Amino acid sequence: MKGLPRGARSGRAGWRFATGLAAPVVLALVLAACGSSSKSSSTESSATAGTSSSSSSSGAGKPPITIGDKNFPEENILGNLYAQALKAKGYTVNLVENVGSTEIIYKAATAGRIQMYPEYTGVLLTAVAQKTKAPASAKAAYDEAKAFVEQHGFTLLDYTPFYDSDALATLPSYASKHKLASIADLKPLGKSVTLGAAPEFATRFEGLKGLEAEYGFKPTFKPVSIELSYKALESGQVDVQDVFTTDGQLLGGKFKVLADPKHVFGFQNVAPVVKQSLVSQEGPAFTETVNKVSALLSTQAIQQMNKAVSVEKQSPSAVAKQFLTANGLG
Repeated sequence: MKGLPRGARSGRAGWRFATGLAAPVVLALVLAACGSSSKSSSTESSATAGTSSSSSSSGAGKPPITIGDKNFPEENILGNLYAQALKAKGYTVNLVENVGSTEIIYKAATAGRIQMYPEYTGVLLTAVAQKTKAPASAKAAYDEAKAFVEQHGFTLLDYTPFYDSDALATLPSYASKHKLASIADLKPLGKSVTLGAAPEFATRFEGLKGLEAEYGFKPTFKPVSIELSYKALESGQVDVQDVFTTDGQLLGGKFKVLADPKHVFGFQNVAPVVKQSLVSQEGPAFTETVNKVSALLSTQAIQQMNKAVSVEKQSPSAVAKQFLTANGLG
């Protein structure tokens, strides 16, 4: 899901994340320029809490916050970024990782299991609000999604500069053989194309339903776990794979992304879904802190963090910590 579903990796202009423990100075400079476990884990560190300055104690005495994230690397990074930034301000935070797809995590929020989670605005509209008409812009998608969740006791905080949508990718050799430049070029190939994606792709408009409705494309569908997306392509299990535009794997030119001129995959900026009551009880520093993190998340920054986790095998927690420290929020 993307929600969202998500993931990705490769190199960029003359530098790389180090495997294991990254070189913190290089990483800090790059991320400042840009902007885990499957079980519930507290982000509260007694060592850090004991050294908090007076300017970092905005959350002292406030009720605990439970944040969730979805089941793929980018979401794990986002969950850790928000949780750690709030912890640094003195808030008590519990992070529940890998809750599940949008359909699952939104239900967890409405059931009271979590109070906040990072969401992709377009997926929220299609997978939860059941909208099929694409908004005209990223701002329109955000406004519509916010209006929807506010009917159910939630709100959206600021959305990120980066945009992460689904995309269809293939190997350059396959694209060249079939003269593929956009999704529209897949229509004549029909069932001969094996398309891989997370299971929920089969039932979403931002998935098979939209591809058929907008492009007339009816492939042979193969469920593929998000973490196996690129392996499925490289091994020949699928001809075309649903990926995410911020995947680090796309940085190296190893895969060909097909254009989506009809915008089936919508506008997908991230905005935290937050319980309205939580915003009130935690105070203005809570909203300010979360919005500061979101404002730093450029496409370059999130791609490099995705690469560090999915390719270089660093933990989402460690990558988030380095990013926040580099940007003065750790």
